[in-house]
Amino acid sequence: MIYFDHNATTPLDERVLAAMLPFLNRYYGNPSSLYRHGRLVRSAIDAAREQVAALIGVSATQIIFTSGGTEANNLALAIVNPAAKFAISAIEHPSIIESALHLKNQGHELIIMDVDSTGSITQNAINQVIEQHPQLVSMMLANNETGVIQNIACYAEQLKANNILIHTDAVQALGKIPVQFDALNVDLMSLSSHKIYGAKGCGALVVGRDITINPLIYGGGQEQNRRSGTENVAAIVAFGTAAELTNNELTQRSKHHSSLRILLEQRLTSIPKLTIFAEAALRLPNTVLFGIEGIDGEMLVMQLDQKGIAVASGSACASGGNAPSHVLLAMGISPEQAKTAVRVSLGISNTEAEILDFVTTLTGLVG
Repeated sequence: MIYFDHNATTPLDERVLAAMLPFLNRYYGNPSSLYRHGRLVRSAIDAAREQVAALIGVSATQIIFTSGGTEANNLALAIVNPAAKFAISAIEHPSIIESALHLKNQGHELIIMDVDSTGSITQNAINQVIEQHPQLVSMMLANNETGVIQNIACYAEQLKANNILIHTDAVQALGKIPVQFDALNVDLMSLSSHKIYGAKGCGALVVGRDITINPLIYGGGQEQNRRSGTENVAAIVAFGTAAELTNNELTQRSKHHSSLRILLEQRLTSIPKLTIFAEAALRLPNTVLFGIEGIDGEMLVMQLDQKGIAVASGSACASGGNAPSHVLLAMGISPEQAKTAVRVSLGISNTEAEILDFVTTLTGLVG
């Protein structure tokens, strides 16, 4: 199989698997226990926290481990005070959008920030938000469908100057471009392990030093009383190891992704009536979202699957049948054209030969 869906999930790195296996069989103690077996497991969690913190340039105390990016996003929005305004962009991940709609139903005023035709948040949208002065603004660093990278650092500086808190969903950006918490000027950041060749079931919310978190889960007070529940130790160890590997290999990975994406886009231009969405925008080096006029994206995904090629028609974290992408609709793309969308998201094990095989197969299917 040719696997081109790394924005949905990445395969578990063999080095990560080796690090987590002892905590699935040999070191099974509860990390809250005081005896030696428990203390050893606690030390492994502490080491992983340091590894994740090092990847984004923060203190280990700023890392709250969660069950994944979705929980981290929900936990971030939970800081909004009763009846306070808050804002999100129109292209956020469903775990932000649905959490935001839940808060709106509870009486909060929700502000939606528009994007331009490239999927980028505009200065005008930021100016309008500042005028409305919400408590919190949530803007994803890189979009999971288009790969478009937002100008978070610049916008966050303006928002913070007006005493507005900033959260960024950095799940898709992590491991593909440099991500530094302080350089982005944000107060909260969501991360996920399985997007960087770690295990599923683990993520993190990165919290600014002066930010108070309202827990979603209450219990034994784990994670500094911010997220109770016995820790998923093996997955946390996997996250730490994956973070360290990412830190060491980021430049190499990014160059590999970029070279493959350039090749892919060059070859795609030979296919008639094909559009690369957000082509003019700054994008992740591994992501290409395209559509072919008159070709249903989901049908094409299934046809490619039958040929042994795994791609996506949109976010793997959303359901609802063949509904057009909310991201593309926000960019002003028509529902008909949005339904043609197919996403290719590359990984570190992909090759030029796979790119060429994919384009040949695609051309045979649509030509």
